[in-house]
Amino acid sequence: MAVAITEAITTLAEAEQRFQLTRTEDESFFVEWSTDLPSLSDTEKAGLVDLRRRYLYQRAQGHLLESTVLLLFASPLLTLAGFYDPPFRIKAEASVQLTLRDPEEVLQGRLDVLVLKDQFWVVVLESKKTAISVWSALPQTLAYLMASPNPEKARFALMTNGDDSAFVKLEASAGGRYNVSRGFAALTSNQELYGILQILKRMGQAI
Repeated sequence: MAVAITEAITTLAEAEQRFQLTRTEDESFFVEWSTDLPSLSDTEKAGLVDLRRRYLYQRAQGHLLESTVLLLFASPLLTLAGFYDPPFRIKAEASVQLTLRDPEEVLQGRLDVLVLKDQFWVVVLESKKTAISVWSALPQTLAYLMASPNPEKARFALMTNGDDSAFVKLEASAGGRYNVSRGFAALTSNQELYGILQILKRMGQAI
């Protein structure tokens, strides 16, 4: 029986139980979002200022669709971070299929962007979901990360609805541990965007 991920995994408790995951409080587990962050060039900062200006202009008209958030926000960030250049490979709208312990139950879903050897995932939500918060995507994001064909390697994700963004790290081979970064609010200041790009570049180095 095939079940959509968004239907089968609706809460964090369900994701943790189904995939035997535990959020770790070990501060040394997810250092990629907070330490040794690369500096940004003046050109990169200028690009982020333009990105935010365009986003704010379009956002002022109301909530943005998922495809618009991808076009205005996520894609420019990935460009500045170098994820569209060698050695990275992009798979847009990649299909995901997960098989649970019960061989008769399969979870199916779709991702917006899959980046670099199945180790970095970008999950884009419609901005109208900000009333719920970007954290509502965490259960599905963990399920998507479990679909990676490289279980021995750490996996990372960026969850964003344009207004807010957060990063996730998961290690399935380390007792199913994961953790999340703090939230970044692009609507607040250019500094928030600077932080997102620095983390993206840091993760590119880690991968």
